[in-house]
Amino acid sequence: MFKNMEGNRVPSVTFRTRRDHEWVDLTSDEVFAGKTVVVFSLPGAFTPTCSSSHVPRYNQLEPVLSANGVDEVICVSVNDAFVMDEWKRSQNADRVTFLPDGNGDFTDGMGLLVGKEDLGFGKRSWRYSMLVRDGVVEKMFVEEEVPGDPFGVSDADTMLGYLDPNAKAPHDVTIFSRPGCPFCARAKGLLRDAGIEFEELVLNRDYTDRTLRAVANATSYPQVFVDGQHIGGSDDLQAWLESETEKAA
Repeated sequence: MFKNMEGNRVPSVTFRTRRDHEWVDLTSDEVFAGKTVVVFSLPGAFTPTCSSSHVPRYNQLEPVLSANGVDEVICVSVNDAFVMDEWKRSQNADRVTFLPDGNGDFTDGMGLLVGKEDLGFGKRSWRYSMLVRDGVVEKMFVEEEVPGDPFGVSDADTMLGYLDPNAKAPHDVTIFSRPGCPFCARAKGLLRDAGIEFEELVLNRDYTDRTLRAVANATSYPQVFVDGQHIGGSDDLQAWLESETEKAA
């Protein structure tokens, strides 16, 4: 059974990082002292769950975590600085600090270094997250000790729920657009004015009209989806935004 580190200080180690093509050593004190930090740790850079779910959601929720007193969100993995830097770039995770634990010293000190030799990984981190205040672990969410790579409690939403059970996560918004479409430009402008982030899928770059018909049963542009709900075009989006404003009033 993994050790519960709540109430204890984080391990005192030196992280070997890269900055502007130079080696920069960071101590645990430099990373954690005087700050409130959310850490999430995972088995490896570029691996499926880590890349598709763990990192993107923490990056998305970072502003909400920050609004709840978090100074920094840090991703730790037993990978070297070169790999972690490249992974951060590929993930477009500009809100998360990627901290390499290349030798596994920090993870070992947390009591969460596990053998992944069956996958050819060697020693890696078990998946977990924690809230650290001024170097002391306040809360940990450690995944269940079962075979494989469980991912049920170390996610960003669970951490946000601990910090503020009433916190509202941002909307998940996607726009199906086409180049040169004025209504698409209007829809994106409406969302930006409302301070709502969105992902844009562009016709014949990210999808074809077949996909739009399959997903939205539509052939006009844009088509906007919010939290799994098909909103429609730019006029429909404006009406939805107005209704959200009324609800908040």
